Amino acid sequence: MLKTVHLHKKYNDFTALKSLDLEIGKGEIFALLGQNGAGKSTTINILLGLIKSTSGDAFINGISVKNNPQEIKKHLAYIPETVLLYPNLTGIENLDFFSKIAGFNYSKEELSDFLKRTGLQEIAHHKPLGGYSKGMRQKVGIAIALAKDAKVLLLDEPTSGLDPIATAEFTEIVRQFGQEGRTVLMATHDIFNAVSVATNIGIMKQGELVQNLPSKTFSAAELQELYLKTI
Repeated sequence: MLKTVHLHKKYNDFTALKSLDLEIGKGEIFALLGQNGAGKSTTINILLGLIKSTSGDAFINGISVKNNPQEIKKHLAYIPETVLLYPNLTGIENLDFFSKIAGFNYSKEELSDFLKRTGLQEIAHHKPLGGYSKGMRQKVGIAIALAKDAKVLLLDEPTSGLDPIATAEFTEIVRQFGQEGRTVLMATHDIFNAVSVATNIGIMKQGELVQNLPSKTFSAAELQELYLKTI
């Protein structure tokens, strides 16, 4: 579902990504760890078609990102660290707006069902987003991914700034995505959450993927030790 082949990105004399080869299958959840500047966000931005690779290519559901930057958007959903939605619109109005941009036209009942699936309380559906917590805004972002029927989800620091309850709720939603056969790539600093939800964990250093391991082979403490040794 998601593949990169010798993906390379250079900014003048600085190499942000060095020949990244990565494959993530249907239903897999891949957590990408690494310090700031390791290449995590660069990878996601290339997959989104927001920046172009210097060489190599990426594929979403077999479609080349380089050759079909618009086509791949039909298969993707992106949830950034700070979900950018319209604060003056309600949760359901935001969902309706972004669903229509993606080519879907849902009834109010269907929109409400998407929001309920994320765990957003019904009382909040018709309140302006400006009064939402970060966790609540993320749930609207997840509902948009559901409404788009996205097969691949890209998450950038999804648990940053969330309290433990919101983190646990988000983790369960991501786990459900995997069970539904969706593919998830999650860039994160949260080692405990990575071990809890991911099927595979990669560690990036200076633009290279230096570790790629099944998450079930170690505990959070063991991963932290490996991470500190690696970086």
